[in-house]
Amino acid sequence: QTLAQVTTALLDGMDQVLAREKPDVVLVQGDTTTTFATSLAAFYQRVPVGHVEAGLRTGDKFSPFPEEINRRLATHVADYHFAPTTVARDNLMREGIGDEQILVTGNTVIDALLYMRQQLAENPVLLPQFVRDLPRDKRFILVTAHRRESFGEQMAQICRAIRSVALSRPDVVVIYPVHLNPNVQQPVRAILEGIPNLRLMEPQDYVAFVALMERADILLTDSGGIQEEGPSLGKPVLVMRPVSERPEAIAAGTACLVGTDPARITSAVNRLLDDSAFYQQMTRRSNPYGDGHAAERIVNFLLQKLFANSKAKMTAATSTN
Repeated sequence: QTLAQVTTALLDGMDQVLAREKPDVVLVQGDTTTTFATSLAAFYQRVPVGHVEAGLRTGDKFSPFPEEINRRLATHVADYHFAPTTVARDNLMREGIGDEQILVTGNTVIDALLYMRQQLAENPVLLPQFVRDLPRDKRFILVTAHRRESFGEQMAQICRAIRSVALSRPDVVVIYPVHLNPNVQQPVRAILEGIPNLRLMEPQDYVAFVALMERADILLTDSGGIQEEGPSLGKPVLVMRPVSERPEAIAAGTACLVGTDPARITSAVNRLLDDSAFYQQMTRRSNPYGDGHAAERIVNFLLQKLFANSKAKMTAATSTN
């Protein structure tokens, strides 16, 4: 599907859902096309919108694509803005969003991650067998790469970097759950198949992926969410993108922008593998994205807002009568 097809299908589908359910408020999260389309559908029906993970920006409307614009558009539709950090809050205020509409919460991504880590610790049966079978005497790099703006030559460069790391470091296991998009599958299969210490696998569910992150020594990614999740697990994150909408992680030293140049990616990976002091420096920093209680703050805020609105309507009705 094209982005236009996805957007129009979502807008029509969510319009029907909202008309049927008649919610008091709609919550959307992040920067997906679903987030933007649902926000717009709710606006058309005059339903208040709360945007979770609001205010992240790169300043480049084509990176990430289309997520940067999805976020900006959702911002100017939303009524309540749940910013994960003070940097995100400041971005919103620069765009004219009133401080009273913003709540700095941390990110619900961290809530979910910490909950799942606890579940894995308390219920070992949840741990996938293939994670249990990973060799304990070898270090392990977890890779994700699937962003639209990387399709084409940049994706090929990322694959060449991964190939170089795997071939030059036979003592390291590289695991790459490969996105199903053909723009990812084609270069990955062409460049990376057949390397003994490189395992390509199907995309994993959330439980399995959290288990993989827990087990990994290095996270090599173009993902936004992993830039937040990695620091909570004490894992260094190398970000294969030229810019990030999460500058807090870069500033904190828990993540490092390495772009898509193969030489730069391989150099950063090798430094983490060979320089224990540098590795410890990246893993001992505090996570700027929350303490695991973002959802509670959002719920309390909404209850106060909805109660206040309900009370105001009752007062108005009483005055009219």
